[in-house]
This record gives sequence, C-alpha cells and structure tokens, in this order.
Amino acid sequence: MSEPTPRDQREHDLTTRFRKQIWRPFLSVVSRYRMAQPGDRIAVCLSGGKDSLLLALCMRTLKKYSTVPFEVVYLSMDPGYSPDNRARVLAAARSLGISPEVFDTDIYQVVDTVDTSPCHVCAAMRRGYLYKEAQKRGCNRIALGHHRDDAAETILLSILYGGQFSAMLPRLKSENYPGMELIRPLYEVRERAIRNWLATTGITPITCACRVTRSRDGGKRARVKRLLAMLEAEQPNIVDNIIASSDRVNLATLLGYRDGLDAPVTTLMDRLGEGIQKADFVDRLF
Repeated sequence: MSEPTPRDQREHDLTTRFRKQIWRPFLSVVSRYRMAQPGDRIAVCLSGGKDSLLLALCMRTLKKYSTVPFEVVYLSMDPGYSPDNRARVLAAARSLGISPEVFDTDIYQVVDTVDTSPCHVCAAMRRGYLYKEAQKRGCNRIALGHHRDDAAETILLSILYGGQFSAMLPRLKSENYPGMELIRPLYEVRERAIRNWLATTGITPITCACRVTRSRDGGKRARVKRLLAMLEAEQPNIVDNIIASSDRVNLATLLGYRDGLDAPVTTLMDRLGEGIQKADFVDRLF
C-alpha cells in the first residue's frame, strides 16, 4: 500500500482531526443555506491567506465526496502584490494541490489614493472584480473565506463606526450582477480553529499587504478584534451572542429601520402614525 500524499493527509486531517471545529460547521452551513446545489458552478476565491486556503481545501473535499453534482473553479485575484507575495500565494495554493486561475487588478494603486474608508473601497472593488471574473467563467456563485469572528466584528464595526446595525450574511444575492450570489461556507468556523489547522500544515500564508493593515494599529477591524478578545475573556459566548442578535432583531424596539440599502428609513414616528413633525412635537412638550 502506497504512503498517503500530503494532499490526502490534509483531507484526512480536515475530516477527522478537525471534524468538530471545522468540517462539521462547514457542512452544516453549506447544507442549511443550500450553498452547493445541482448545476452550480462556484468560484472559490483564493487570496493566499489562511481563511481562503482552508475554504479551498473544504470546497475541494466537498466536491470530491458529495453526491450533489456541482463544479468548482479556483480564482486568485492579484490586487497589486509584489512579485514575492504573488509567488507566495501560488506556492500556498500548490501545497494544497490547487492551481488557481490568476487575474490582475490595480486595486492597491487605487486604494492608496483614498483617504476615507479605504477598506470599504477595497472590499467593494474586490467584490466587483470577483463577480465579473466568475461570470466570465460561467459561475453563478462566488465563495469567500469569511469566518464567524469576521461576522461578529462586522456587526460591531457597523455599530461603532458606521452608526447602523448591519450584519454579514452567509448567503447574499448580488444587486449588480444578476444571477450571481455570494456564499460564506466558513460562517460558523471560529478563527482560532483556522489558526490551529494552519499550524499543522506547514503552509506559509500571506496577510493583507495594504497600507491600512501595515499601519501601527492595523486599522478599525484590528481594534474591534482586540476588543472582542478582551470581552470574550470575560464571557466566552460573546461572539455567538453578537451574531445571534442579528437573527433576533425586534423592530418594535428600534427608533428606525430600512428594508434595503437604498430604501427610505421608517422611523418610530412613522410607525406611530401621528403625523407629528419633530419640531412640532418639541413645541408641544414645552
């Protein structure tokens, strides 16, 4: 009997050693939100970071053993990496037995000129490029490697820095690319589980090489990550509670809400139906 290859060993470790922390949560999300349906062609987005590497391995393993007929395409976007970083991305992918299709963009060059919300601009540009390139290849979905910690951090970021309550969804229809959807199969996987998995592989991932993450404090998301770590040390289920809050929103207790990004805001006074303008209301009080 031949010795297992590194690729076979990584698949085996994923479904046995990391079954509880990674494989089962991954399968649960894929099943619950119907992320891989017959006839789907899914673009798995591979950045070379730890999250996207694990996602690629999970999707490849799912494709190998699933009875559902779907296809997987591996895409890698170069936002303006140095030659060394680009080589590291491809080397990390090869260590999993994956050769992604690479396409070039000028995202870093553009974002370097942005002073306000550069991370938001970067994320929007990345998303647009990925949708476009996935469509060219006949895909109807793009899969991103966002995990459970990312989801909790996004909720806090929207509250603390955006002045609104907005959650990161596990499955989302694209508004600008008809027929396309975004899926996040690692939605229930904790970041610490991904770090533990990575430590067993010997793979060297890359981290975001933009100017924001190279800054002294790593940007707003890094600050929120540190805040969450401090809170979780006091209350272990804090991340689960934050995400659960987005599934249990009580509209009756909100001052206002809107149904969609560009939809008008429905305020408390609208719901009361009294037709009283704010200024008139203040005058009547005094």
